[in-house]
Amino acid sequence: MAKVEKDPFRCTECGWNSQKWVGRCGECQAWGSVEEIAAPKRLSLVPGAVTHKATPIGDVDLSAASAKPTGVSELDRVLGGGLVPGAAILVAGEPGVGKSTLLLAVAAQTASRSIPVLYVSGEESASQVRLRAERIKAVDPQLFLASENDLGAVISHIDSVKPQLLIIDSVQTIGSAAADGAPGGVTQVREVAGALIRICKERDITLLLVGHVTKDGSIAGPRLLEHIVDVVLQFEGERHSRLRLIRAIKNRFGASDEVGCFELSDTGITSVLDPTGLFTSRHAEPVPGTCVTVTLEGRRPLLAEIQALVSQGRDNDFGNARRVVSGLDSARTSMTLAVLELRAAIKIGGRDVYAATVGGIKMAEPAADLALALAVASAAKGLALPADLVAIGEVGLAGEIRKISGVDRRLQEAFRLGFKRALVPAGSDVKIAGMEIVEVSRLDQALQRVKISGE
Repeated sequence: MAKVEKDPFRCTECGWNSQKWVGRCGECQAWGSVEEIAAPKRLSLVPGAVTHKATPIGDVDLSAASAKPTGVSELDRVLGGGLVPGAAILVAGEPGVGKSTLLLAVAAQTASRSIPVLYVSGEESASQVRLRAERIKAVDPQLFLASENDLGAVISHIDSVKPQLLIIDSVQTIGSAAADGAPGGVTQVREVAGALIRICKERDITLLLVGHVTKDGSIAGPRLLEHIVDVVLQFEGERHSRLRLIRAIKNRFGASDEVGCFELSDTGITSVLDPTGLFTSRHAEPVPGTCVTVTLEGRRPLLAEIQALVSQGRDNDFGNARRVVSGLDSARTSMTLAVLELRAAIKIGGRDVYAATVGGIKMAEPAADLALALAVASAAKGLALPADLVAIGEVGLAGEIRKISGVDRRLQEAFRLGFKRALVPAGSDVKIAGMEIVEVSRLDQALQRVKISGE
């Protein structure tokens, strides 16, 4: 007798079990992911057909898996050299961030080398894609466009064009008659993505899938989608900023902590090889409330400027001072402000504090704490910091300055761009010829070094 499952329904996202069907998973809160578990099948012991003969690992041919550059340098940097035949790459990002523009540029660069490319759009018509291609100068005879929403039709186009690069924009818009539910559902996305990946790996076709994201920024669809692809790229950027970052979350062919920088404009998207200037501003005279730090995006050091504005105290504020941040983590900012007042005697209670980053960059790493504290103290006292100073360090609740990683790389980048002085945590033990590096162990000590002290 077959064993009866105690909980016959299971979430396809996280594996949560339930005795009855529910529309929303009780564990991961995903909608439409709870499905009935099929009866277990008896395992077959009959040998199956062998698709590829087992080979000693030293005799495996590596030429077929060599990466080919895309022609977009920052994307190649993130991918680890370029596109690998048979690889499945998932590119996710918010609507309007520039995913389609970037992949259309990649398609045009690849087609310009006489490599057939098939671009399948499930959201736009072929004429709409052609208009964008004209605008960014991405028209090539080897770039084929198709507007389809059916998996069977997409497979027919693959058989006809025989591309070496296939772009699906997006996987949530393609449906299959063999799967239940509407396109974009958990079952449909799993079936469509699995079928396309199998076909592309059998034919050594590089597959680029565009994926949607949910409100909280995570990739929409089943979690299985991220597991079955080889590379997961997250495309980030503010809608009102020209800067775009592409970050590798998973990469079977290279480092998973690389970041690429792009600039989005009316004429397309271009690689930014040295993006530091986008996150700092030049002032003719020293201005109170500004401090430069060096953040690490993946393994790339980037100079970023933090600006702060502290209003005058009011007699009848009743403690309702405003704390407004942009580009910074609000929780870490509130903690740093509390440490600044209690451990360094900088009076900001009852005063409105506004803190922001230049250029729209988002900084969440603790290494920016010291620069934030110095910027706020500078604004509160009305005293400008030296223009050639960078500050790097994590601020603890006791007012101590903690060590951070990559100090040498950060300071080398700051020195390359003309900064001559640096405040770093005690024990960093970094020396750079021509740069004055001051180690500080406490926040009040750092303020004294820049001639700012509490009342």
